[in-house]
Amino acid sequence: MTAPTAPPAADAPLAYRLLSGPNDRSFCARVSAALADGYVLYGSPALAFDGGQTVAAQAVILPSALISSATGTTNATGTTNDSGK
Repeated sequence: MTAPTAPPAADAPLAYRLLSGPNDRSFCARVSAALADGYVLYGSPALAFDGGQTVAAQAVILPSALISSATGTTNATGTTNDSGK
């Protein structure tokens, strides 16, 4: 089992981010900015209607957050990669 790690420094980029907001140009610009900062899309986008507007969400991760399952360490989703052992 992997020991818990300390949270990243306040100025360090987060390995995982969930971007959400109204499904408009501003939301798309935030996703685009994250991609330009080196993040990659993680999973499918989600859309919800809150009765007044459509709200979008998209998870992004830093590629370094994806750790090979052969290492037996914790991956970006917080699950332990133990190669099925």
